[in-house]
Amino acid sequence: MQSNSDQPINLSPSPQVVILGAGPVGLACAILLLERNPDLHLALNDKFQESNEFITQGDERGIAISEGSKQLLESIGAWNLEAPAIHEVHISQRHHFGQTVIRREELQKDALGYIVRYKDIHLQLRLRLKALQNQSKNFVWHYGSTRSDFEDMPTSTCCIHAEGGLFHEQVAKDERSDYGQSALIGWVQTRGVPENIAWERFTSGGPLALLPHHHGKNARNLVWCASPERVEELKNLESKDFLKELKEAFGLPVGEFLEIHDRRSYPLGLNIRESIINQNHVWIGNAAQTLHPVAGQGLNLGLRDAATLSQCVGPVYLSAKGQQFEVLNKALVDYAGLREKDRRATIGLTDLMARVFATDLAPIVIARGLALSILQWIPPLKSAIARQMMFGQR
Repeated sequence: MQSNSDQPINLSPSPQVVILGAGPVGLACAILLLERNPDLHLALNDKFQESNEFITQGDERGIAISEGSKQLLESIGAWNLEAPAIHEVHISQRHHFGQTVIRREELQKDALGYIVRYKDIHLQLRLRLKALQNQSKNFVWHYGSTRSDFEDMPTSTCCIHAEGGLFHEQVAKDERSDYGQSALIGWVQTRGVPENIAWERFTSGGPLALLPHHHGKNARNLVWCASPERVEELKNLESKDFLKELKEAFGLPVGEFLEIHDRRSYPLGLNIRESIINQNHVWIGNAAQTLHPVAGQGLNLGLRDAATLSQCVGPVYLSAKGQQFEVLNKALVDYAGLREKDRRATIGLTDLMARVFATDLAPIVIARGLALSILQWIPPLKSAIARQMMFGQR
């Protein structure tokens, strides 16, 4: 059931489904499809080798996981994670009025979301899919392979594009916007900072977020967005000077910042496909839309893509008609229709926040302060936005 990356890949007979990309979204999609149909002829293109060593030593970024995504991951047996919960979200702007506080009690949930390391969620999904291989005789996992290994698929094969990657690593899609920002990420050793709270502070340079960390009550994940020049400057400061800048930029007396660890940066932008289907091809996750991290929605949107696609495509191959292009095409058209509302709402809200909260123009400052205050004054509106972030449009 596993291919040797040193040998040419043999795709005969043609698989019913090919997934290009084995990041979290591609892995989740494979699991969901195989759980629905263990006999599915599925091929997975994974650029990584079979060993998990590279994954375990990989990306330490803290990723926001919504309550809806947590429920999905639990349902497929991939939630054995160190994941500190978010009980409150504080949203405000530096030097200006207006704030919104969202509490779990308002939504009657145990948590508003969770923070996990990217490498942890990647590994858990990989382990779950490896366990599922034993029950899936027609599943072939091609390690160390490239996209070119899967060219010229017949029209009866569903080709799922789930290649991830950061904004600056991607070719331009239909709509591409460089925000002129980079994200500085790392984690901060703290003292006296209240637990289980996520802070989103909007500054003139861009959003600054402090989030729970798997190290516990005396650590916080940091995401600081600013111009590339400013981020490069911050990345190279001595620790004490960096912490001084962080305290000034954050501007709230929430506790002490003691040490900064593992500073890294990457450029930010929007990169989306207008049409997410084309004949027997479909694009999900970052292959369909790459977002600004301001609202922490990228992976959550991708997991919702994977869940909906598995519901639409899974039944196609449970019957003999599954080999007919017309049946597959209808399933993909249905999928695109089901995803349109959630996708556009999430992209639109994220893009709006990235642009509106990165300027000091007086009319916009006043408008966003009023918007934050209105959210606080009108609980039903605040709850509706929070539920969009947690579960998407349904």
